[in-house]
Amino acid sequence: MRAIVISRQGNPVAPNISVRTDWPEPAAPRPGEVTIKTLATAFNHMDLWVGMGLPGLNLSYPRVSGCDACGVVEAVGPGVDPSWMGKRVIVNAALRIGTASRADEPPATTLAPQYELIGEHHNGMLAEKFSAPAENLAHVGQADPVDAAAFGLCSLTAYSMIITKAALRPGQSVLVTGIGGGVAVAALAIAKHLGCPTAVTSRHQWKLDKAKELGADFGVLDKGQDWSKDVRAWSGKRGVDLAVDSSGKATHLNCIKSLARGGAYVTPGCTSGPNAETDLARIFWNQLRLLGSTMGSNDEFREVAALFRAGRLKLPVDQVFEAKDAVKAYERLEAAEQFGKIVVTW
Repeated sequence: MRAIVISRQGNPVAPNISVRTDWPEPAAPRPGEVTIKTLATAFNHMDLWVGMGLPGLNLSYPRVSGCDACGVVEAVGPGVDPSWMGKRVIVNAALRIGTASRADEPPATTLAPQYELIGEHHNGMLAEKFSAPAENLAHVGQADPVDAAAFGLCSLTAYSMIITKAALRPGQSVLVTGIGGGVAVAALAIAKHLGCPTAVTSRHQWKLDKAKELGADFGVLDKGQDWSKDVRAWSGKRGVDLAVDSSGKATHLNCIKSLARGGAYVTPGCTSGPNAETDLARIFWNQLRLLGSTMGSNDEFREVAALFRAGRLKLPVDQVFEAKDAVKAYERLEAAEQFGKIVVTW
């Protein structure tokens, strides 16, 4: 079958990409699994990390990345409800990893789950077919496959951050840094769905303009200055209730300084670096919450997918490529000039 294959590790990634026609088809689905015929696959920054190599993760090459897709269930394994057959679905790429309990182990009530990722730890969805657990599926009706593929992981990540962990309430104010990336535009969409005034930042004015078309109330052109004063002025000097920040080092301190008393800072990544400077005095005095978030559960996935199916949430698509033009798609992703999701169709 056809697959978009990373032949070797390297930076940049695009020169190591090829479209192969001899990639092995998935084996018959195991108990609890399904086989999906892919209609469209969306890219994430994770696809670049897989191509460049991830610290602490020993990946073998050639391999197939891809953790967001829309497709049709073509086969079901033992124990899977046959009603999944023929359904158009999206897939939560996060596979929860169970651990064996020990006799002296403390309760795990507050512990976060451990995940592996389809497309990162395992060969992924940038292929004509792939396998996935049935419990990780969400039905999307007859939605446009491009829109559906673009929606999954970024919306799940933003939903878990904003709704589950930060417990954002309707009408509270939100700051989203680095607007244009998938998680950032998903965070904007969820915040506006809740009726929240939302400020965004970007290094590009054109991205701020597009964000305002999608409902952003205030935009900050980030030239490396202390823009927290602008955010606080916009909020009437109160500060924002929630800062959603996937940049890290370059933006963390400005986010902390932008928060209202009792506000929350939540991060799903740190593309500009992990070693951020912070302000502990402001954190304890203003009783701020610092939250980390990775992907989300299958229950959260079905909740956010229900909003997509009902037409309440949709992410912008930057550009659509045919699978044969995968190198161009990777080049677009590496250029980091996109606004919204990059998608390939099969």
